[in-house]
Amino acid sequence: MTETLQARLAEALAPIANPRTGASLYQTQQVRDIAATRDGKVRVTLLLAAQDDPTLARQVRQALEKVEGVTDVRVDVKDAAEAPVPSSAPAPAAAPPSAKARALPVMNEPAAAPRTPAAPTPVTYPRLGRIVAVSSGKGGVGKSTVTTNLAIALAKAGYRVGLMDADIYGPNIPRMMGVDEAPPVQNDKIMPLLAHGVKVISLGFLIERDQPAIWRGPIVMKIITQFLRDVDWDDLDLLLVDMPPGTGDAQLSLVQATSVAGAVIVTTPQEVSVGDALRGAMMFRRTGVPVLGVVENMSYFESPETGKPMAIFGTGGGKRLADELQVPLLGEIPLYPPVLEGADRGAPIVISDPDSSAAKKLTAVAMAVAKQLGVRTTAG
Repeated sequence: MTETLQARLAEALAPIANPRTGASLYQTQQVRDIAATRDGKVRVTLLLAAQDDPTLARQVRQALEKVEGVTDVRVDVKDAAEAPVPSSAPAPAAAPPSAKARALPVMNEPAAAPRTPAAPTPVTYPRLGRIVAVSSGKGGVGKSTVTTNLAIALAKAGYRVGLMDADIYGPNIPRMMGVDEAPPVQNDKIMPLLAHGVKVISLGFLIERDQPAIWRGPIVMKIITQFLRDVDWDDLDLLLVDMPPGTGDAQLSLVQATSVAGAVIVTTPQEVSVGDALRGAMMFRRTGVPVLGVVENMSYFESPETGKPMAIFGTGGGKRLADELQVPLLGEIPLYPPVLEGADRGAPIVISDPDSSAAKKLTAVAMAVAKQLGVRTTAG
């Protein structure tokens, strides 16, 4: 890296301050390991503590992209608690009394959490209604597609519904719901965006679409807590939470952060998907979250010529999983190309083709979930 480019990068980073401390990220070496290739590809490491605003990654990226000679930027986010503090790094400044975040309000909390903090006591948020986690054991089973359609079906039925995208490693809800803009902040509260009658919040609104999300446990916990506490959801009947696949930090963070009324497990008929889904379901049970039921997605394909179902991915996986868990099989959703097409263009199937078999089955799943939880519409 030439001295000239290095100087330009440093100059671009210097004005970016941490809202929690008021200090420059560059001067306190929260941004470090700055490297650049001759063709202008820049890579930096950003250290974030649990109390830090995760959207600082976006600010760093955007600042570096504006530097003359830079062709590509990668920001690797790491947990500050696990990184050694350089002896030359100046002590961070004290947090200003009224520090405010740009996109996510930053709480003025004591810094320096221990490396292995005790699990927090779950907080109840009465205005959020019943919180339902929609989860899968592996990616690629259509979990987010199912979640968006369930949320819209519930809203169409008269429920006050929120949709929280906790799939922070692959936030696809903005595209599927047809909204993609930074949510406004009013009185230190994030205002969720409204789409198809559903209030929506996602990390995808706050980071660049092609930016890799490299979040560690404490930061994941902070993001989920802020989405629960610092978003102005108003009064909801149901808050659906689209979880990342697997059994990682996000799942544990959610059940530690608040009281979850139940989990819906999405799988496909394939045995490999069912096995992974079973592990995910057991994680919820071990943390005291009841499993409401199983949704088998991509169950079959209806032949255009005969209308008969064709089992492309096998049969019976969802039923076997539901039987093993002793929970209802909430629905078997057909593999219907317009479902995928609608998700890509922000028009979920329950909106774009409500009379289709897939839309009707997804609507039935949504009503079954509401009935299990004993949730009634405001009118009823």
